[in-house]
Amino acid sequence: MAAISHVFTIGYVAQMLECDEDLLWDLSDELEPEDGALWVYDINNGETRAFTLAGIETLREMIKDQSDRTGSNLSGA
Repeated sequence: MAAISHVFTIGYVAQMLECDEDLLWDLSDELEPEDGALWVYDINNGETRAFTLAGIETLREMIKDQSDRTGSNLSGA
């Protein structure tokens, strides 16, 4: 497995997937680092979720599965 060289913040991924950031927060609660979900810490106790490319694909699949179950379009993708 190749080393992780970059990650994408949750806000960036929400924009990329054209979906609500709150939805990604809810979905990412189920993800572990092995799934491509990481925490990024900043000064002044700042923290946010970030995702590897694998994590973004996992989220994309979770959004599709949830859309299929509910019959609603959760993203513009």
